[in-house]
Amino acid sequence: MSTADPSVTPAAVRSAPDARGSAGSSRRAYLSYVAGKLAGAAVSLFAILVTSFFLFRIIPGDPVKTMTHGRKADAEQLAALRRQYGLDLPLWEQFTHYVGDALTGNLGDSYQFNKPVLDLIWERVPATLLLTGTAVVLYSALGLWLGTRAAWRHGGLGDKVNTSIALTLWSVPHFWLGMLLIIVFSVGIGPVPGLFPTGGMESGDEHGVAYVVDVIHHMFLPVLTLVAACYAQTLLVMRSSLLDEMGSDYLTAARAKGLRDDLVRRRHAVPNAMLPTITLVFVNLGFIAAGSILVETVFSWPGLGGLFYQALSIPDLPLIQGLFIVYAGSMILASVVADLIYPLFDPRVGR
Repeated sequence: MSTADPSVTPAAVRSAPDARGSAGSSRRAYLSYVAGKLAGAAVSLFAILVTSFFLFRIIPGDPVKTMTHGRKADAEQLAALRRQYGLDLPLWEQFTHYVGDALTGNLGDSYQFNKPVLDLIWERVPATLLLTGTAVVLYSALGLWLGTRAAWRHGGLGDKVNTSIALTLWSVPHFWLGMLLIIVFSVGIGPVPGLFPTGGMESGDEHGVAYVVDVIHHMFLPVLTLVAACYAQTLLVMRSSLLDEMGSDYLTAARAKGLRDDLVRRRHAVPNAMLPTITLVFVNLGFIAAGSILVETVFSWPGLGGLFYQALSIPDLPLIQGLFIVYAGSMILASVVADLIYPLFDPRVGR
């Protein structure tokens, strides 16, 4: 009696090495794809270092006089300050020191605060992450939901109203919308009383649960400003992507099998239409961080945006350079993360 497994045919034996070879080839292609993206990010970061050094050298003003805050100082004292901060060195030598320090995490000392720039940035990062992180979650969910409804009921009254409101809010500047909300909901107009604080992150006299409620109360208007100004892009991309999917044969086949319309939408159409929207959300993480500068300034939010405004008003050169690197680096990081996770949703990418 033969004991051979009938499933182990000569064709199966030949196909097994082919399958392993194909998996190895796909892995190598993905690693090459990842290496290419990381190399591109490294080049972009170096370009940011170069740009941040030379761009802010053309800002009007004398850094040494900034450090003296307008106080009278004789020529010898000014020269001593220039030597202390290396401003008396040739430009190429300043650039070499700047790049070397930046690569080791040293972004210099702030002229205005007389503290390391990196320490100042770390102190403000939590407030910015809280504000922008909340806004990203809310505007992404709102844009996906409204974009799906608008596309699925394309041409209806809800589609037209949602799209019109989104396009209107998208075209409104962040700072103008923020000031309008302050006038209406903080100062109050006519019978409408002021409901929210005009600025800041906390009242300073709350603890425990009351402190959490107080912070939410303070962040309501700045988050509303960011969400109102940013959800339109997610809505429009989701709507366009879903409209492209709605004419596909697989949706017709799903309906022919007797699936309800809402199941066809949730199980088949929406997952395929979300790929461009997911990429957009990750890419927008960096842009909304940069866009929060004006919102934080309008609402006196104690984050990186308010710090950037203070640095520009002096101007505080090391602090401006450090914040420029952080903002630009966050956009590059968000773009790289989007590139790296996209193959997980669409295996064709990276092959």
